[in-house]
Amino acid sequence: MSSSFNPSDRQKEIYTEGALGHQPKIPVDFKSLELQASKILSKNAFGYIATGAGQEEGIFNNQKAFSSWNIIPSIASGIQNLDTKRQILGLDLPWPMMFAPIGVLDLARPKGDLLLAKASVESQIPMIISNQASTSMEEVAKALTSQNFWFQLYFSKSKELVRNFVQRAEACGAKGIILTLDTTTLGWRQRDLNNAYLPFIRGLGIAQYTSDPVFKELLKDVNLQTQKSAGNIFQKLRLLHELLKNYPGSYFENLKSKEPIKAVRKFIEIYSRPELNWDDIQWLKEISNIPVLLKGILHPNDALQAIKLGIDGIVISNHGGRQIDRVISSLDALVEIKKVVPKDYPLILDSGIRTGTDIFMALALGAKTVLLGRPYVYALAINGSKGVLEITKNILAEFEITMKLAGCPNIESITEEKLVRK
Repeated sequence: MSSSFNPSDRQKEIYTEGALGHQPKIPVDFKSLELQASKILSKNAFGYIATGAGQEEGIFNNQKAFSSWNIIPSIASGIQNLDTKRQILGLDLPWPMMFAPIGVLDLARPKGDLLLAKASVESQIPMIISNQASTSMEEVAKALTSQNFWFQLYFSKSKELVRNFVQRAEACGAKGIILTLDTTTLGWRQRDLNNAYLPFIRGLGIAQYTSDPVFKELLKDVNLQTQKSAGNIFQKLRLLHELLKNYPGSYFENLKSKEPIKAVRKFIEIYSRPELNWDDIQWLKEISNIPVLLKGILHPNDALQAIKLGIDGIVISNHGGRQIDRVISSLDALVEIKKVVPKDYPLILDSGIRTGTDIFMALALGAKTVLLGRPYVYALAINGSKGVLEITKNILAEFEITMKLAGCPNIESITEEKLVRK
């Protein structure tokens, strides 16, 4: 951990800098953070990052769930030093937080995946490399040096490709595989649909595929002659220019080879596996030599089935409200799932984490750790890797302050007895 990354001093640092006339570059509250990012990002980029499914009530439900609990502090606890460390599936976490896998980080900032890796190294907070990154897992792993990481996996229609993704992740040092289950088809995302915008068609967010030999072999079957599309010739040329610019390699070599067009069409064809079932999940567990976790579990019965198959951990997530409108909140799902799983079974809370107080509540209700998502993407857009470090300091500083004021000297002391429902 870099000596400059010290959340405990963050509040004093802000006030000291303020006395010298300097305000934080990254807003402390989420609403201001999102607003500032919206002014920097393009309409399409902001829409893709911010959108939820349908009327976006799933996003609202995540926030409402946290608001339905209050904290009961214990005073005069005599706390001098905090122990914020936690271990999960062999990973040593300095704080109970990881960076969630978020696709197409280049929408926020060019080379976004590498900038997040830089922040991960400096803070020692592990990241989860996205299946939909714009930089290959090998390149991100190299930037992470010795920092631990997991790899997020989408189960495509090609099992051979899935197997190769797993083998590549293991070879470049991933300590775990997170299979995302709730995106067997894209949710009905109104902002993206109003903008008629999907980044993958423009060659963004498909680096894991374009860097994969199995995927490249699949391109031989793509027949461009049989796939005509209607549309304005100038719009087609503009889209082609974007694709050739975003695709790895030389612009003119890409134009000559037609590979980028083939790659996008093949990706759209095999990206998701609507028929994904528990047999596929069991197969994945059998071929993996590292822990396998399932992301997108919200129902207690699904959690029990995962345990039955020997799955190593669960990420309780509603995909940030991006897949189903009016979906149950991840926090409410955590409460119910915690009732049926073994006491020490690893549960990770994803979706809705905005503050350090949110982290405290998630841990009190049974999460081993949490994943941070949209806040770090907005901070990345505003100020690159420095922005990610700053928002992370802000959130963890509030978490530490909440621990102290609630009378919790360590993670183990954050229990449900510290909370009460409204």
